Amino acid sequence: MIKERAETAPVRISGDDDAALMQKISCGDSRAFEKLVHRHLPRSVRMAARITGSSAEAEDAVQEAFIRVWKHAAEWESPHTAGAQFSTWFYRIVLNLCIDHKRKRIFTPLEEISEPDDGRDNAEASLQRHELSERVRGAIDTLPDRQRAAFVLCFYEECSNKEAASILGVSVKALESLLVRARKSLHDKLLPEKQ
Repeated sequence: MIKERAETAPVRISGDDDAALMQKISCGDSRAFEKLVHRHLPRSVRMAARITGSSAEAEDAVQEAFIRVWKHAAEWESPHTAGAQFSTWFYRIVLNLCIDHKRKRIFTPLEEISEPDDGRDNAEASLQRHELSERVRGAIDTLPDRQRAAFVLCFYEECSNKEAASILGVSVKALESLLVRARKSLHDKLLPEKQ
């Protein structure tokens, strides 16, 4: 009899998980919002910077995403009510904003212009690493938006294929197809110089 009650009892949300925080935020709780921002800010900024290629644009996109969380918290549906997990919902917002920012970009922001070498020991190795990093970043920047997003989520942010597919709003099979095309494109752009 006790076992039956446990199975039919509603799912309880702990006071500190994302779903509980979103419920509090929908009621205007700024401390819950601060806690949610603190929890998701580092990863979202990293992901956004890799997608946009600009730390300033990444910060703008993430700030806009958090503003949307604050304004639309009541519209989010908890996974306990058949909605998406907060992180999936939020990173999808960040991803879409990053793609929008990237499409609007007309000029190279000042912070993306590389600084001259500071003359430290082994400057040549540092320069070679920087050049390689820039080539890789440049190649990633040329990928179509969806391929770039899939690549960044899986390889830089270490999302599982299932999580990345959910963030992108595609099936796992479609995500894997995006990754295959992204890797082939990067291979073709980066390796011909070594052959």
